[in-house]
Amino acid sequence: MLDIPEHMPRRGGRLFKQLGHLLLRWSGWRLTGQIPNQKKVLIAAAPHTSNWDFIVGIPILLAYDVRITILMKQEAFIWPFGKLWQWLGFVPINRQAGNGVVDSAIDYYQQAEQFWLLMTPEGTRKHVSRWKTGFLRIAHQANVPILTMAWDYPSKTLHFGDLVFSKGDYEQELAELQHYFARFCGKRQM
Repeated sequence: MLDIPEHMPRRGGRLFKQLGHLLLRWSGWRLTGQIPNQKKVLIAAAPHTSNWDFIVGIPILLAYDVRITILMKQEAFIWPFGKLWQWLGFVPINRQAGNGVVDSAIDYYQQAEQFWLLMTPEGTRKHVSRWKTGFLRIAHQANVPILTMAWDYPSKTLHFGDLVFSKGDYEQELAELQHYFARFCGKRQM
């Protein structure tokens, strides 16, 4: 079990924590690395290749009592799932809005005392050769660190890496992060 830092945004709720730990034990997934003691973090999660990433992630969110915001396409907020997505921390976004997503995320960081945002750099579950730079622009412009989080399905490990700080050289930073994540295996091999 990882140490829970005091500045990590929390949900509160013993019952859901116990359920999350039970589901983690049952599934066999484990966590490695360290969760930083930061009030504001952008979590870059990869490789994102399957909806199973969500199934793996929910017990972790519950067990560690973490309150994370996840941007999700607004088309998924249909009845009866809309309220469930919001309770879990999902926020609907219009993916056609261009820079609106980046600006909205920066606004969240500026308005909140504690805010952890999880984003998948691929921007989709399909194979892409070029990742999107929006997460880097958000981190740089909001002046928040990036925490790398990698799913590794063969070892059933969710690994938290080091904090990375964007200096604004998005292409170079993107190449370095893609190289870092290349050693982990998603649910589907691309």
